[in-house]
Amino acid sequence: MTKFTKLALVALFGMAMVTTTASAGDAAKGLKLYSKKLKEACEMSGADFAKKHTTDEWTAIIEEGKMADEIKAICGDDAEIKEKLVPFIGDFAVEYSSDSGNVPSC
Repeated sequence: MTKFTKLALVALFGMAMVTTTASAGDAAKGLKLYSKKLKEACEMSGADFAKKHTTDEWTAIIEEGKMADEIKAICGDDAEIKEKLVPFIGDFAVEYSSDSGNVPSC
């Protein structure tokens, strides 16, 4: 391999690691936000909330911009969360969805 190819592979690997770490941090923040802001209103654990949909279903809901609506549909109208915090709850839901095999600690 040439030096350039090795450098490109190292850079690609580094970017993959940074992306994975960044998304894991968002899910952890979403877990904390769910526990603090929504758990009481939803009357269910974070695991039960996230397991309402599969990874693909949560991803589609997020991409359509309907995460806040879905939170209200699952938890009722009492579930109030600021719009800027909704993406973190979405990352949490995707990370711990019904087909992910992950279990949150809340």
